[in-house]
Order: sequence, then structure tokens, then C-alpha cells
Amino acid sequence: MRVAIVHDWLYVIGGAERVLREILNCYPDADVFTLFDVLKPSDRAYLGFDRAHTSFLQNMPFIRTRHRSYLPLMPLAIEQFDLSKYDLVISSSYAVAKGVITGPDQAHIAYVHSPMRYAWDLQHSYLRESGYSHGIKSAIARLILHRMRIWDTRTAHGPDAIIANSAFVARRIRKVYGRHAHVIHPPVTLSTLNVDVPRAQHFLVASRLVHYKNIEAVVRSFRLLPDLQLVVAGDGPDAKKLRELATPNVIFTGFVSDERLRHLMTTARAFIFASEEDFGIIPVEAQSEGTPVLALGRGGVRETVATGLHRTGMFFAQPEPGVIAECVRAFEMQEHLFSRSACRAQAKQFAPERFRSQFKAFVDKEVEQSSRSRDGEVVQLMPARSYAQVI
Repeated sequence: MRVAIVHDWLYVIGGAERVLREILNCYPDADVFTLFDVLKPSDRAYLGFDRAHTSFLQNMPFIRTRHRSYLPLMPLAIEQFDLSKYDLVISSSYAVAKGVITGPDQAHIAYVHSPMRYAWDLQHSYLRESGYSHGIKSAIARLILHRMRIWDTRTAHGPDAIIANSAFVARRIRKVYGRHAHVIHPPVTLSTLNVDVPRAQHFLVASRLVHYKNIEAVVRSFRLLPDLQLVVAGDGPDAKKLRELATPNVIFTGFVSDERLRHLMTTARAFIFASEEDFGIIPVEAQSEGTPVLALGRGGVRETVATGLHRTGMFFAQPEPGVIAECVRAFEMQEHLFSRSACRAQAKQFAPERFRSQFKAFVDKEVEQSSRSRDGEVVQLMPARSYAQVI
């Protein structure tokens, strides 16, 4: 079976690229198509391919640093890939990849990380944070996003089947596309630590320091918790502002290596996660280190943190300092109820092996059903009335 895998673009290794890696593990001989690829050769080797087929955007100026400026051209670019020689097309899409053109005798399975959030429910936040709330630039941006929504909805009917990375995203797919999506959670790199490391005294936040991650609310919450320590790992545009408003019990590490981050996780009393994410890989990574999670009770994290008998975390209702502080105090009272073993057991549900098994089984089933459907159409047409009978 000839297989093509279509990914939006490749310029950094993130959660979507780790999904791509596992899909390539399922189909190691597949050809990779992407709008542009500026990865290092070592990153491509990590993902499992040598070379990708790219679009005309590959040669555009500043494509590495300002690729979102080319958003109006992306639907056109993705539609130019000629995939007619492939039996199976798998798109890994958080923007436009699902919009590739396939024929009636090809199976197209779309793994949708999320519909384009900046074109749908986050449009107003996106415009506000980009400085496009008013004026001519705002009008142009709104028109572009309007046209993107029309194209996005139309192309949602192209795939034969859609996979969502969480039930939360599946609900969004149902709302904006009107289609059912099968849920297969993405793979997470789990801890390899075999021994229990003593807990330190800190609570941990690890994130890119940008507004929508709600790090400011967490930092402000520790103004109300002067006897506790918060460690903030990560860097970003809000770093300077956050350092200025922080109290002495908040420590900023800046960007840290994966190894250092894992150590901060496994020694933390709890990991705090205050943003609404489609899935949220890092809370699962923290649980794999045996660390409970205190999270905003929205989005994909509702599916990854257990609050039942073998609880692995607690939720707070709003990303507000007072609410977060109350959750931390409640956790202190019940900290003895959380175990490393329960956290690790919860995280194992999201192992890469589980993803590969579920993904391959689903795709194989859809390909078989697609094949049977085509064969059935032929069988039904054969005994139809002859041309003479019609006349």
C-alpha cells in the first residue's frame, strides 16, 4: 500500500511533530508532504524521514520566522500536492493539512490536533493579542479569517474519517465541521526514572511565557501563599513582566533542558497548569514523573488527570489568583492522598506504544471498510438494467 503523510509545516519539534513521528513508525515507508520544512537533518532523523515534499512556500522570504504571514496562501499551497498515486493519505492537521485533494478510490484519514483556533473560537483573542482589534489591519485580518473559515468548513468533508486528539477537540470538530471524530490521545514521552527521588518544597509551572498560558495568574496566586515556593521554568515575551510582579517566593529558571525539567517535575510537590489546551502533554509528563497536577478544569486535561479513587490531581474553576491559591491550600490538606504510583499508572495510558496500536488498528479498519464499499458499489452496479432495457 502506497502511503502519503501530510503535515502542516515543519520548523520545530513540538507535540504535533511527536505525533507525526509515531505515525511514521506505523508507516516507515510513507512519503512526507508539508508546506515547508526548515528542520535540521538531525530533527528529520529523529522524526523518521530524510526528505519531505514541500510546496511553493518553501522558498518564500522569512518563511522560518514569519510563516503565519503566509496564512492566506496556505489553502492554495496545500491543494497543489499531487497525491493521486497513493492508496492511503494520512493528514496530521492543526491548520490546513486536512485540505489536501484526494480521489474517490483513495482513503484519507485526518488526525486533527485542533480546528484552526485562531480562525474559530479564539479569533477575538488572536486579534487582540496581535494588535489587530481596530483599524484597517483589523478589517483585513477579519476578512482573511472569514475566508479561512469558509475553506476550512468545506474541506472538512474531504477525509473519509477524522481522528481527534481528545474528546474536547472532538466536540469542537462536531460543532464547527458537523462531523464525528474518533478519539485517539497523542503519544507522550514518559519518565524512565526507576527510583523515587525525594520531594523538594517547590510547586512547578513549566511553559512558554505568553499571555494565554495564564502564568501571570499563577505567579500572582503565590502572593497569597508567601510560605510556599513556586518555580517557573520557561521563557517568552512575558518573562520581564512576570519577574517584575513576582514576590521573593517565586523563582524563575528561564529555559531549561529536558533533563533539568524532568528533575524539577519529579521533585515538585505538584505541577500547576492554568491554561485551556486541546490535550496538554506536559501535565501527563509530570504525572509520569510521579507528580500530581493542579489544573484549570477545562479542555483536554479533564481527560488526563484522574480525580476518582486513585486521584492524580485537582481542578480549579477559573485562572484567577485567588482561585488558584485556594486550590493549592486544598491540595496541602490532602497531599498525603496522592501517590507516585497512581500518577505513573495514569500516565502510562498515554504511552507511544498505545498510540501506535490504536492508530494502526483504526486506520486498517477504515481502509478495509473503504475497500469493501468500493467493491460493493461495483457488485451493485453490475446487475443493473441494460441500456436496451432503459430505452
